[in-house]
Amino acid sequence: MGRVDAAPNPVNNPHSMQFTTSRSSTLIFLLASASAGFCAGQVPHDAPATQPKPSTQSNSIPEFQGEYRFLSNFWPAKVQFEGVIYPSSEHAYQAAKSLDPTERKRIAALPTPSAAKKAGAALKLRPNWDTEKFKVMETVVRDKFTRHAELRAKLLATGDTELIEGNTWGDRTWGVYRGQGENRLGKILMKIRTELRNAPTTQPAVSRPTSQGAG
Repeated sequence: MGRVDAAPNPVNNPHSMQFTTSRSSTLIFLLASASAGFCAGQVPHDAPATQPKPSTQSNSIPEFQGEYRFLSNFWPAKVQFEGVIYPSSEHAYQAAKSLDPTERKRIAALPTPSAAKKAGAALKLRPNWDTEKFKVMETVVRDKFTRHAELRAKLLATGDTELIEGNTWGDRTWGVYRGQGENRLGKILMKIRTELRNAPTTQPAVSRPTSQGAG
């Protein structure tokens, strides 16, 4: 009877140990790669397909058009200035260029803010108009937004948004034209907005005059 050789012992076989170690290393590598791939590229089934983007809404109103047309002096809202009722703040501002009561009433009777602006451009300016005009504008705009509750609410609804009277007619005093301008009207509106926001809630509303003015 011949001799039966014993089965090779993998412990004593360096080639077998090398193969086993290599296979284990490969398996570990594959598992690690799969895990990394999931973390880096795969999306769980219950995850949203896209992530919400941060808001890009601008924090300014760049012009007084559309839903913000009410900020314009051309908006039809009666105001009172020095005893006369005007159809708009534009009428009141243009009339204030003159100290002549007849001229003021004539402008108050004009049918549109555009007509009032044209008439105001033809007036002989009162003394110190270059400085007085800023006080006049603030006075008539404040009356507009304290007199009309719905306009006051709309102005307050703009929050802390910067108000800019962007325009195409080249006005760099009251507004901004081609990126440049003092934006005086916008600043007046923001000042009045702050006043209204800080006013006591029990503040009585401004009484509307019964007179309908000159026209």
